[in-house]
Amino acid sequence: MSRIWKSIASTFMALCATAAFAQDAVLKPFVLASKGPGDIAQKVEATKAALVKAGFAIAGSYSPYANTTVIGVTNDELRTTAAKSTHGGFGAAQRVAVVKVGNDVQVSYTNPPYWANAYRMAGDLKDTAAKLQGALGKVEEFGAKGLTAEQLRKYHYTFGMEYFDEPNEFVKYGSHEEAVKAVEAGLAAGKQGVTKVYRVDVAGKKEVLFGVAMKGAGDSKIMDDAYIMNEIDFKDVKSAAHLPYDILVSDNKVFAQYARFRIAISFPDLSMMGANSFMNIMKSPEAMREALSLTVGGKKDAR
Repeated sequence: MSRIWKSIASTFMALCATAAFAQDAVLKPFVLASKGPGDIAQKVEATKAALVKAGFAIAGSYSPYANTTVIGVTNDELRTTAAKSTHGGFGAAQRVAVVKVGNDVQVSYTNPPYWANAYRMAGDLKDTAAKLQGALGKVEEFGAKGLTAEQLRKYHYTFGMEYFDEPNEFVKYGSHEEAVKAVEAGLAAGKQGVTKVYRVDVAGKKEVLFGVAMKGAGDSKIMDDAYIMNEIDFKDVKSAAHLPYDILVSDNKVFAQYARFRIAISFPDLSMMGANSFMNIMKSPEAMREALSLTVGGKKDAR
């Protein structure tokens, strides 16, 4: 074989190896941006300022429990990419968390390529990932051993549990405008303990994403943000950017991901049984589904 053909063959094999590596590379749900001593209120304001400077719009924020603030952000890439796939609107926002743990303040955010694949979006959101890293930093990805893009696009936790393309459809209205109005009204009333954190309109499509807080007490505490996270977010580096949960208005229909998918995709390594396991929040997915359905004008048994 001539030197030229050897060079071509060598280059081809290298390209194939690179492509295979990229395909098999694992992604994790969250990115730790920074960790160190500080005042949480000051860090929240500094984080918001850095995000805005990097071109992100702050869609809204809330404190689901003490020493924790979660910020919803969006940008042009998120809103336009969201429009290109079925229910891509679930990925129209990314979430940034600022959490006080002991003497340190942790800043973390959802890892855009992970969620782009989990939500089967038509793109990997690498530009958004680069902008988040530029604005906030990157120490490490965390939250799971990791999943490949292929695994994420067909993910479900175990047999009998839901896939991304099996969301709850709660109710159908006469028009998109009527559906959005009903959701806004239900969240404003907050009768089921579900209230609005932010709203993001998908670019060029009749699709609106709502980030929602869930507050429960007494018999309904099992759908409460703090109750659930106390059970599953138990590691030293906190995964608070799992919150808030989502409601999606797509055309005239109102959807939410079933919690057995939405929680599992954030915590894919969570054990089924034992301490800090899915078993400890076994009743929460149905309680969440019911609260969300009633909030948006659906029925108690809608599924």
